[in-house]
Amino acid sequence: RKESSAASDVYKRQGSISSDMETNNVDKDDIKSFDEEKLSEDTSKNHFDGNFDEIDNQDTSNEEETHGLLEEEIDEANPEFENNDSEVKKIGFFDRIRNGLVKTRDQFSSQVKNLFTANVKIDDELFEELEEILISADIGMDTTLAIVDSLRYEIKERKIKDPDQIYPLLEEIMVRHLDRDNLNNDLNINDTDLAIILVIGVNGVGKTTTIGKLAYNLKNEGKTVMLAAADTFRAAAIEQLGEWADRADVEMIAHQEGADPSAVIFDAIQSAKNKNVDVLICDTAGRLHNKKNLMKELEKINKTIDSHAGKATRENILVLDATTGQNAVSQLREFKNVTDITGLILTKLDGTAKGGIIFPLQYELNVPAVSYTHLRAHETPEHL
Repeated sequence: RKESSAASDVYKRQGSISSDMETNNVDKDDIKSFDEEKLSEDTSKNHFDGNFDEIDNQDTSNEEETHGLLEEEIDEANPEFENNDSEVKKIGFFDRIRNGLVKTRDQFSSQVKNLFTANVKIDDELFEELEEILISADIGMDTTLAIVDSLRYEIKERKIKDPDQIYPLLEEIMVRHLDRDNLNNDLNINDTDLAIILVIGVNGVGKTTTIGKLAYNLKNEGKTVMLAAADTFRAAAIEQLGEWADRADVEMIAHQEGADPSAVIFDAIQSAKNKNVDVLICDTAGRLHNKKNLMKELEKINKTIDSHAGKATRENILVLDATTGQNAVSQLREFKNVTDITGLILTKLDGTAKGGIIFPLQYELNVPAVSYTHLRAHETPEHL
């Protein structure tokens, strides 16, 4: 088509200049010779453009061939990357928990293990470095000094010279400090009386999510569970708790948004008594520990429970975000001034939390950590 178009252009030019040839006495043979040369030149050019397309096709073909060869070489060199679904093992429940806490565990243990190398000298400089690691892990100054002093004493008494023996000794001392007062970590629930669990904490620590998972686990233990949606302040808090109640397949007592939280608790207590419920878990609004009016509201809720469920066993659980560090100690102190905190739940330990905050909370303030850990990465009821 390109050659035909070029020839057509030549013929048009011949017709357009025919009158000029006659007028100016131009030789027809010269014009024909000129046009034939022009046609040949255009045809040659178009033929060369076609060669470009052919070269591009060849390059693409070579590229695909080379890519295929590289893939074959990679597969042969790395047979472990082959996707074999039959060999994939299903991760168990405790493996998921262990994997979720790997950041918290490794962040601390790797630093301590690197400190006690084979060639390290057991002196004051070693203990100072250990103090820095413990304090940076949110263990707190007082608890850190107590742990390091105990370590010094045990090393001297046992006449330890090998640095490899210090790490297991440190682990033994830290466990001993947590078990010092032999605190009971079990929930106060029996088979005869109604158990009321009041869950409190500041905004955004994961109270509602933890309640849903706690309800699910208690029900799987054979308990009849009821939820009380006393967080009437936060938007959609009632709906969120209702979603968790559906997942755990438990009943929930709720009023409209903005209602009196104590009224919700009262109705929930009456309903739980009439239906012989084993455990009543009460959600509350997130409140900053330095807001007096909200803390007074918590006092009112406690008075309602004491007045209308005096024989019930009680648990006042404070939910703490493990990533807040030493601020969690301040929160516990302030909440203890308003109500008797019987247990703690640490959340978000599967992130960057150091986890050492459990030592000052339990060692200095004498409050046990309930044996439940909320894993943020798993939003299904059984992951608690």
